[in-house]
Amino acid sequence: MIGAGMGAMAAAARLAVAGHRVAVYERTETYGGAVRRFERDGFGFDTGPGLLTLPAVYRDLFVKTGKEPLEDVVELVQVDPAARHVFADGTEVSLPNASRAGVVAALDEALGSGAGERWGDFLVRAREAWDRTRRPLLEEPLWPNWQVLAEQEPYPSVPHKRLLRTRRAGTPAEIGAWELRDERLAALLESHVLGYGLDPRTAPASAAVLPYMEHAFGTWYVHGGIRELARAVYERCVQRRVEFSFGAEVTGIVAKDGRAVGVELADGTVAEADHVVADVAPARLRALTEFPLDEDGDVRPDPVSPPPGRFTALLALRGGCEDRAAHRTVVHAPDSQTELDFLVSPGGDEPVCPTVTVLRPDDPALRPDDAHESVVVSAVVSTEAAWEDAGTVRRYTDFLLEAAGSAVPGLRERLLWHEVRTPEHTENETGAGFGAVPAPALAAGGGRFLHPANTTRLPGLYRVGGWSHPGGGLPHAGMSGALVAGLIVEGPDFRGSQ
Repeated sequence: MIGAGMGAMAAAARLAVAGHRVAVYERTETYGGAVRRFERDGFGFDTGPGLLTLPAVYRDLFVKTGKEPLEDVVELVQVDPAARHVFADGTEVSLPNASRAGVVAALDEALGSGAGERWGDFLVRAREAWDRTRRPLLEEPLWPNWQVLAEQEPYPSVPHKRLLRTRRAGTPAEIGAWELRDERLAALLESHVLGYGLDPRTAPASAAVLPYMEHAFGTWYVHGGIRELARAVYERCVQRRVEFSFGAEVTGIVAKDGRAVGVELADGTVAEADHVVADVAPARLRALTEFPLDEDGDVRPDPVSPPPGRFTALLALRGGCEDRAAHRTVVHAPDSQTELDFLVSPGGDEPVCPTVTVLRPDDPALRPDDAHESVVVSAVVSTEAAWEDAGTVRRYTDFLLEAAGSAVPGLRERLLWHEVRTPEHTENETGAGFGAVPAPALAAGGGRFLHPANTTRLPGLYRVGGWSHPGGGLPHAGMSGALVAGLIVEGPDFRGSQ
């Protein structure tokens, strides 16, 4: 196993239970990939994902790999409200967790009569897209005829008449303009899409499944931070006698007679294996083997190069969190179009304030005492911006602090210190070029939003984690581990998770 990310560990635990001897080689000094923690002066912060959707993926992992269920090793807390949104015009709305009626009522009250119904109707259509794609895009290995997924748009757009022509929305931005018909509802939809590093103007309409997943299955927090989930998965692997080697960089994949038979480490040693599973970005995987992994007709992810990353500020505050403060607040960009333009083409223009997410866990495990608070503020940003320049970092820090003031009363006066993390930090921790963050796989879009299959053209070599099918995000990474384990244990006839 190359890498100790969440996908790799999910596969490792399942393979160990199936009777395989599993060895994991991780080039850094810890597990979890992007799921990490920063600690200082009694404060703790998640530096990767801060919330969990689809916890059933990890519940299934723990059911299949041992007697202790997930809830016995971590404390899952349903976040309510799911999010508070502060729109560019100053309008605010708090959306309850996993309650269609509650969301409809909240939107009607905040945005005006009819807004909630339009959003509710959109969620019904998004459910259709989810039902059509859940199996092939989350629970099954990538189809050999994946072109079917690439060509067919599963989102049932509402016909829109314009200038004697009938059109159907093909992107989230068009869904917002033609079906939601309110700039704030459009911003609500687009923030879900942007949060995964996707441009709502070019992503397929099938991205509607992203807000639907959160709505249908809820938003969850792990007490102590999401890093506790990574710890629990790692400890389950150790209990199943998975062997971990940290500070052990794999420099090559050994092939013999047209099959992967082991890995070569930086110190020159070779570890033999019946199967090699790689939890690394595509460019890194190609560099590890001389065997041609890609050919014409293979899945080609979105050619935008490189994909976006994240800029994060970790805030240590004096004073405790006020009662009933929202765990998550999304502060929408004052100019969303300019934000998106800069995201895909940062050269030459001055950056603008992005859409900012503020996480306030109010978790005693993440602060020195009740007289303090730890807050994580983040935004999706271009990985091509000049992150080595102190002025760029300072400008984005100011953007985030200014936006966070809408979520945290008296923020500037309460700030004890802050740490910032740029895409360069992500690159160092995950090995992904430029610090890019993978998005979940989506149908339609000509296949540009799919990810390479878990199997490769080199027999015995498998892909796992966010850069392979079914893509990025904690649930998807966990499912990639289940798919790879199934392919190894059951062989090419494996048809997916049950």
